[in-house]
Amino acid sequence: MPSTPAGSADVAGRRVVITGAGRGLGRVLAQAFDAAGARLGLVARSEDALKEVAGTLQGDPLVLAGDVRDEGFNESVAEAMVERYGAVDAWICNAGVSPGVAAVTDTSADAWREVIDVNLTGTFLGARAGAAVMGAGGRIIVTGSVLGDRPKGGLAAYSASKSGVQSLVGALAQELGPRGITVNTVALGWFDTGLGAHWRRSAERDSGIVEHTALGRWGTPDDLPGIYLFLASESSAYVTGTTITVDGGYSLL
Repeated sequence: MPSTPAGSADVAGRRVVITGAGRGLGRVLAQAFDAAGARLGLVARSEDALKEVAGTLQGDPLVLAGDVRDEGFNESVAEAMVERYGAVDAWICNAGVSPGVAAVTDTSADAWREVIDVNLTGTFLGARAGAAVMGAGGRIIVTGSVLGDRPKGGLAAYSASKSGVQSLVGALAQELGPRGITVNTVALGWFDTGLGAHWRRSAERDSGIVEHTALGRWGTPDDLPGIYLFLASESSAYVTGTTITVDGGYSLL
């Protein structure tokens, strides 16, 4: 008999990297995976933010401050995980930036490059570093967005970066599948963090999102961790190269 019932999302003991773990969704994921018994490596630019998050956890995570756009830093994260835990079982590419709303004509080249470099190049470098130290059963999970499929005016760079992420995930899934490593995207709808928090400051935009969402509300932190826990577990062994949308039905309307 299997030790874990089919359909469960058991990640106890699994060695998991979470990027962008200093705030927002990354913080929520760190707390959820810690509560589920995973052994963590937390990544963000701010060491102080990571230490604050680590202080809320039961376990003793690795705290790894640096820039996901840096190739050497990603490789050092993988090395640190191997040194501490022996390997990596799951790498959650969650780090991202959410720019302010701006027309293309008002978006500087530097602003464009930052979004693409963090959201897309950072994902590529993290996934590559994680795959190098994973064996069969490894999991790469990427935080995407419904805007990858449904681009929105004023958010050209963000939409383009998230569309690129979905294509990258498909390519990685094909390459890593023969090694037993799965790669998937979680496409988020509108949550009251990051870009969503900025969008929600406008009463008109706030109500527009609610009216455009089948469940008639914004997402909450409680809506987030379940799908990541599932994708990091053995129960998702036959799920790869796909996008799982968590948007309360925003994409339907």
